[in-house]
Amino acid sequence: MSQLLRDVFGLLLRRARLRQGRTLADVAQRARVSTQYLSEVERGRKEASSEVLAAICGALEVDLHALLIAAGREMSPVAPVIRLADARGARPPSTGAAGEVRLMIAA
Repeated sequence: MSQLLRDVFGLLLRRARLRQGRTLADVAQRARVSTQYLSEVERGRKEASSEVLAAICGALEVDLHALLIAAGREMSPVAPVIRLADARGARPPSTGAAGEVRLMIAA
């Protein structure tokens, strides 16, 4: 099942708050939202508007653009990585057509 954007935003905002050692009440007061609402945003229960996200980011002194980039990274599917040292019979990558890189792995 895919992650919801509100869950990812909540996770990232909570991490930022905890990293700063701040309380929900402190951040909520500075963002001008209720402590309950901020808690629900952090838990992914509420989908905050762009204005509220900006206010929370401002209270945390986190750039909204950085939050959006981090959320994109969190939601991106991660392709499996095969290191050459771990792959038996692997050959170094070769350049194919149009700059394409290919890695040949023997089965």
